[in-house]
This record gives sequence, structure tokens and C-alpha cells, in this order.
Amino acid sequence: MSEKKLIKSYMLRKGRMSDGQRLAYEKLKDVHCLSYEDKSIDFKKIFPDSGKHFLEIGFGMGDVTHAIAEKNPQNAYIGIEVHSPGVGKLLSEIDKKGLKNLKVIEHDAVEVITNMIADESLDGIHIFFPDPWQKTKHYKRRLIQPDFTRLIATKIKPGGYLYAVSDWEDYAQQILQVFSEEEMLENKFSDWAEPIEWRTETKFERKGLKKNHLIREVFFKRKE
Repeated sequence: MSEKKLIKSYMLRKGRMSDGQRLAYEKLKDVHCLSYEDKSIDFKKIFPDSGKHFLEIGFGMGDVTHAIAEKNPQNAYIGIEVHSPGVGKLLSEIDKKGLKNLKVIEHDAVEVITNMIADESLDGIHIFFPDPWQKTKHYKRRLIQPDFTRLIATKIKPGGYLYAVSDWEDYAQQILQVFSEEEMLENKFSDWAEPIEWRTETKFERKGLKKNHLIREVFFKRKE
């Protein structure tokens, strides 16, 4: 796959860090963040006691990220985000809860997945409320495209899952279609997935619900 065909997974936006977020960012970044490197992550070295390994792409403020990690200490989690306030917030939660099974990478997800995640090394990937890029002329900037979906599918173990959620109907339809057309994946549901009980509500989800948006869940597995 040609790297130049892959879009960036984000668009940097200005965001003010609170004093608490800035303090956590400055104090804890070197403790709980993994540096971007052009080599595969050794999960067993970083998480020696972990059972399964999961990746979250674009964790926002990290509310779901730390909640899932806290409830599943036997598993290892890596969250990718470029928004510094969100990184600072999650670092604070990791420290407050003493989580040993969660690390953060502050870098473009496409490059991280391409260069740091070995093929068939993940048990699952989470993509919760990716930027919908609402204007039609910006649809090409959306993260979930065929090339990117093929890339992340190769990183999941056979039998592992790819779980995405969106409250923008046209983007949710696009995600469902793109996942359905990827031959490495299969939908265990007829179309939309039933709500997954272990995923907690996010800030973006609450905003969507206030606007009467439908929350669409898409859950596919890597074929065995």
C-alpha cells in the first residue's frame, strides 16, 4: 500500500488546555506516553502481564479509554490522540487511577499504525466518534476510507474485532459500507450492531443525543 494514498487521521484544531491538563501533560508525558518510532511496539515488553492488546484511535478526552482499561486490568490498551488537552486529561486519569495497562501515543494514527503496529498483533481496535467532516467537499478527509480500513484490518488478529461508533448518520452509513466491502472483515450483525454494554458514554455522544442524533454502532470481526 502506498503511504501517499493514506490521508492524515486528524486536523489539528486550537484547544485551550486547563491548568490541570497542562500540569498533567508536562509532568506525566514521559511516564505514560510512548514515543513515536519507526519500529513495531513490543507489547510483551511494555505490558509483560497483559492478555489481549487493544488500540483506540482518536480517544478525544479519554473518558471511555480509561474506563475500559480500569475495568479490564488483564488487558493492555494504547490510545492515539493528537489533541493535547485530551492527552493531558487522560494522563491525569491514568495517574489518578494508577493504571498500569494503558499507554498514550501523541502522533498521527496513520503513521503509528503503519510503522509501530505489527500485522495481526491486536485483538481489537476502537474508533469512537471520529471527526465527521460535515461538509460534502470535506468527506475525503474522513478517516474511515477503504485504504485505511484495509490497513487496520491487517493489524487485527483473526477473530479480533473492529468497533466504530458515530452519531452522524451519513458517516455511519459510509463506515458500514466501507467495512462491509473489506474482504478481510465480516459483520456479525445484519447491519448495525447492538449497543456494546462495556462502552461508556462519551462527551461527543452526549452532545449528539442532545441534538437527537442516532448513535450508530458498527462491529466487525477479522475473518479467521
